[in-house]
Amino acid sequence: MAIAQQQAVPRQPGNSADALDLPTDLQVFGPRDPAIRKATAIVNGTIITDTDVDQRLALVIVANGGQVPDAERERLRLQILRNLIDETLQIQEAAAQDLKVSAAEIDQTFNRLASQFKRTPKDFATYLTSVGSSAASLKRQVEGETAWRRVLGRKVEPFVNVGEEEVKAIMARLNASKGAQEYRIGEIYLSDTPATAAQVRANADRIVEQVRQGGAFVAYARQYSEASTAAVGGDLGWVRLEQLPDELASAAREMNAGQISEPIQLAGGWSILAVIDKRQVLTADPRDSVLSLKQVSITFPKGTSQTAATGQVERFANMAREIKGCGSVADAAAKVGAEVVSSDGVAVRDLPAPLQDIMLKLNIGESSPPFGTVEDGVRTLVLCGRDEPAAASGPSFDQIYSQLEEERVNRRAQRYLRDLRRDAVIDYR
Repeated sequence: MAIAQQQAVPRQPGNSADALDLPTDLQVFGPRDPAIRKATAIVNGTIITDTDVDQRLALVIVANGGQVPDAERERLRLQILRNLIDETLQIQEAAAQDLKVSAAEIDQTFNRLASQFKRTPKDFATYLTSVGSSAASLKRQVEGETAWRRVLGRKVEPFVNVGEEEVKAIMARLNASKGAQEYRIGEIYLSDTPATAAQVRANADRIVEQVRQGGAFVAYARQYSEASTAAVGGDLGWVRLEQLPDELASAAREMNAGQISEPIQLAGGWSILAVIDKRQVLTADPRDSVLSLKQVSITFPKGTSQTAATGQVERFANMAREIKGCGSVADAAAKVGAEVVSSDGVAVRDLPAPLQDIMLKLNIGESSPPFGTVEDGVRTLVLCGRDEPAAASGPSFDQIYSQLEEERVNRRAQRYLRDLRRDAVIDYR
């Protein structure tokens, strides 16, 4: 006999569930244990197995450097299952529209990913197997992303209009605000309904916690974000705060480069922002300067203690202070047994953040303060030349047009996927 549980569900005026005409006092027959989760599903006849979930989970864990707690792995499994369901619906919709992604195209993308890991495709496939995933799992993800882009290209993008005057108006505002701050933003967007808002907020809080503990924002964006930018790790590119919703603009204004926000509530969901970088509109950024450097370094035998290395580090620091131009580097380094490496064409913004301001303040021929560790070695950088950056020209007409178009495509894509979920036959096993 079913067990009835009585619950009071308060009704709010104007609630989105009003159309369902649900009773205020209701009985739930047969309690559902929220701790019991079904791990696999059949989506319109296509089976998603435990193995599919496990192999995709392994990809996420690798992307986060293996730093995913056990409790978070279980939550990730549930999210991955949802993502695999969406991915299946996207591939099925592409097939229904006779939009095919060939094996050759998938292999080409897979091979490019392998090269980014500095591996041959065969070695990359072996590596994926060694970490608990597979080449097939990654190729399936590639197929889903490619298929969905093609669906949007046929069914959404042709019906999105961006006016020439809109773009010109934005360009005029940019020119009028020369010197204003511009932000490179990453975003993870999670949609919700009034019924799921608390659950989605809790999930957003966990994502923020994991990223702050060392998880990769890009990996979480790819796995969790429901925006079209998920495929590129949530990267929105360079934007002005005026281009963002007020809630996001207010948060970004208070953040420094490298920071991640708390979850921000929007109409229809929650956003997590990462400020990747900042610059000034239509103004040359000193960090785009290109440097010619000489690196002078010393290393220590394995097991050397901090105390034992102190004397040699002091001699190295004295040597660095005595360098008088790049022509004297070799002789100065020889006195302390240091190694010298020359490097041209180094952009300031590609240096570690603590070094960027230091190098920008150096005159030609001066050296940075020594830096490093006993384990990795101690080094100094000598500035031999600097090419100043050209004045920034700002985004082009086409770039602004593309951003506006992408924002509108993204909104329609979310509605499209929501319709596919609504009409799908999904059997959880």
